[in-house]
Amino acid sequence: MAHQINFNEETGEYNFFSVKEKAWHGLGKIVQDYPTSEEAIRFAGLDYEVVKSPLFTHGNGLCIGQDGMVNDNKEISVPDYYATMRTDNNAVLGVVGKDYQIVQNRDAFSFFDSIVGGDGILYETAGALGSNGERIFITAKLPDYIKVGKDDLIEKYIFLTTSHDGSGSITAAFTPIRIVCANTLNAALHNCSNSIKIRHTSGAKERLEQAHRVMGITNTLSIQMETIFNQWAKIHITDKEVRKLIQAAMVPNKEVLRNLQEGNEDELSTCFTNMCDNAFEYAMSNETQLMDTTKGTVFGAYNSVAGYFQNVRNYKNDEAKVKSVFLGGTGQLRTQAAFNLCTDFAKNGADSLILN
Repeated sequence: MAHQINFNEETGEYNFFSVKEKAWHGLGKIVQDYPTSEEAIRFAGLDYEVVKSPLFTHGNGLCIGQDGMVNDNKEISVPDYYATMRTDNNAVLGVVGKDYQIVQNRDAFSFFDSIVGGDGILYETAGALGSNGERIFITAKLPDYIKVGKDDLIEKYIFLTTSHDGSGSITAAFTPIRIVCANTLNAALHNCSNSIKIRHTSGAKERLEQAHRVMGITNTLSIQMETIFNQWAKIHITDKEVRKLIQAAMVPNKEVLRNLQEGNEDELSTCFTNMCDNAFEYAMSNETQLMDTTKGTVFGAYNSVAGYFQNVRNYKNDEAKVKSVFLGGTGQLRTQAAFNLCTDFAKNGADSLILN
């Protein structure tokens, strides 16, 4: 099951919905109009409760009970640990400790409703991943755009994911999407993260309800991004400099960096070389890179890295792509590196490229 979307055998449906566009291998429910949060939960098949159920194990061999009788395979309670279970099909999602607090799917959706008052928010996708639907995700489009130049528009999204198996925090992130090529333009500006993480411990639900600070992150980053991207769209960069910037952004370790600085390209791995070549090809030939705001500009150089990880790179499955692009994986790290390099280039020109 490469797509990793949960299939509910009780209903015979995949736990996923999308507005208008077929996504995630065309599975799940495709709707034509943007739904309310209540409708989105139902369309994605997420309208179920998750509960904590006591855990038991069985003893091995023979033991003498209090009544003097011999008991075989006695049931024993496991203290301080619980199984998390879906109430709609009794699927076991994971094992958690006594302090773990479940955040129900409806509470994850109400988070979006509360931070923007329900006005203008558009639920675009939602679903469950994993063999039993242990991880859920939601993307919601916010009003307004980041505008670069005259007609290069970037839509503003909030992405939320949470798990019911104890494996990770609740994560809510601001994720701007460039319309013309669906690039995810993650960038942390001035040490301001684009996401918040909330642990599944006591008070998690209350903290989630108070996470309207994500809107503060969104507003701050939106203003900064629009200013910076419009500046970058006016700064020229040569094709040779774009290639160097891509290589610098993709550097995984000091050894690769040293080989590049010393001109020892024969020592570079095939994987690294192919990755840089593919990103450069995207920069030079993709039709979205030929717009006035991107062709031969620093903004275009940044999009070459963002676009590679979003639109070119092959991933094992869609969950792997989500982790890479949204949840602090390689795609997000390399895109952030590209952002930092473009910032330096805009200030100091070609001399700022570390591969000179």
